[in-house]
Amino acid sequence: MDIQGNIVDIQNKRIFKGEVTFDNGKIVSIIEKNHDVENYILPGFVDAHIHIESSMLVPSEFARIAVTHGTVATVSDPHEIANVLGIEGVEFMIENGKKVPFKFNFGAPSCVPATTFESAGSVIDSEAVKKLLENPDIKYLTEMMNYPGVLFNDAEVMKKIAWAKHYNKPVDGHAPGLKGENISKYINAGISTDHECFTHEEALEKLQKGMKILIREGSAAKNFEALIDLASEHFENMMFCSDDKHPDDLIVHHINKLCARAVAKGIDVFKVLQMACVNPVKHYNLDVGLLEVGDFADFIVVEDLINFKTIQTYINGELVFDKGKSLIKPVAFKNLNNFNCSKKEILDFRFESSAKKIRVIEALDGQLVTNELIEDSLIVDGNLISNIEKNILKMTVVNRYHPDNYRDEKPAIAFIKNFGLKEGAIASSVGHDSHNIIAVGVSDEAICKAVNLLIEHKGGICAVSNPDSYREEGKILALPVAGIMSDQDGVTVGKHYAQLDAMAKQLGSRLHAPYMTLSFMALLVIPSLKLSDKGLFNGTDFKFTTVEYD
Repeated sequence: MDIQGNIVDIQNKRIFKGEVTFDNGKIVSIIEKNHDVENYILPGFVDAHIHIESSMLVPSEFARIAVTHGTVATVSDPHEIANVLGIEGVEFMIENGKKVPFKFNFGAPSCVPATTFESAGSVIDSEAVKKLLENPDIKYLTEMMNYPGVLFNDAEVMKKIAWAKHYNKPVDGHAPGLKGENISKYINAGISTDHECFTHEEALEKLQKGMKILIREGSAAKNFEALIDLASEHFENMMFCSDDKHPDDLIVHHINKLCARAVAKGIDVFKVLQMACVNPVKHYNLDVGLLEVGDFADFIVVEDLINFKTIQTYINGELVFDKGKSLIKPVAFKNLNNFNCSKKEILDFRFESSAKKIRVIEALDGQLVTNELIEDSLIVDGNLISNIEKNILKMTVVNRYHPDNYRDEKPAIAFIKNFGLKEGAIASSVGHDSHNIIAVGVSDEAICKAVNLLIEHKGGICAVSNPDSYREEGKILALPVAGIMSDQDGVTVGKHYAQLDAMAKQLGSRLHAPYMTLSFMALLVIPSLKLSDKGLFNGTDFKFTTVEYD
């Protein structure tokens, strides 16, 4: 088969009119020809770091949407499902991804559980990491979030890194704000990338010390504007990634959007495409073609090199997207989950206190990092409650991993600023990293109703507007696959998620991505303050709550 167009030769930095011929999944020839063409043929886009689970879609459904934007491959960290189901979850992702023509490249999760300060569903130790890395389907060791473990030579952490080196597989990093001698030691341990930079200066230091930097533009964390100017000089050591991409965003755009934005900033198109197409393939040694003779026939046809609107996508020579229609068929799969939690009562969310001041998490829109504030408390009948006027709301995390015959302990409680809800509550069982239930609301009653709605469905995201209507259709997107992914098609999930996102904003949320931001507020690996930081011990598996301040 052959395709004609303006061929974009990224590696030799030239564009020419020509014809690509391919057979048996590989490119046979690329020939220059004079003919009238308007479209452009270039290698497919690669998302250099993404948690597929955060799209709330199983891999096969993610692929059906991603190819519509010219994405042919991902470097996928199955950290989220691993925290719920361990190796069984990783194997589910690999096998489901193999059922469709798309190039998922999964890694061995390095931090399961992410910390010992909360309850996760599984453990992947160094021996389990070794077992995973032996598998040729596993391409790398995923982001080493435990950077204190690296800095202090934790034995288990260092064993995991050693096994990655033994199998000659890259080690991904996660080191927000790390600098100076600490980042040097982190890099020297063998860690090669970072997608957590949120300032120009931080990324530049890491680049100068030999790290590859991923520009992340996800649904919550958005670092494109802060980092893109580095691409003109450092494009050979930079890539694009989503990290976490919610379904409503995915049905609109993917890496193609970042290419368009970078070109609009004046970055040379060949530099942009090297970051989007070439660098991930070479760094992770992926079996993905780069539009060279003998390569896998993984390429896309786009309208222009300005907006990068995809016309066709080919993977291994198979046409998987054509003129507005994904040609990847849905696949059947068996649900798996790990959700053992009894329904809550309103009194479970009561926090008795006489404190005049409380510690408050300040959520920052578009960032995973937070600030710590000290604010006046609002107490009614001895119970610390949300202060709607000051935009300080009660937040909770509920452990969902108890055996059925075990009486659940009291939820962990904290307070957070900037969600902006004026009524009701929102809740999610997508709660990084352990994926317990996390909720925020204006009252204990609303929080309780939102939490119980998720328990009833064994996972999902929901919004509760008032006590009488919280069960109405459209108020919950059920996520029965591990409590973090849907069993529906991607377009349906994306539209349903968009409806819930709109409802959260109708309830008053001021955040660009309220559910994604909520899901990260229990994340122990982010600075400065999160739900499980040291404060008042309240007898839960979450160890500490962040509430009272002396």
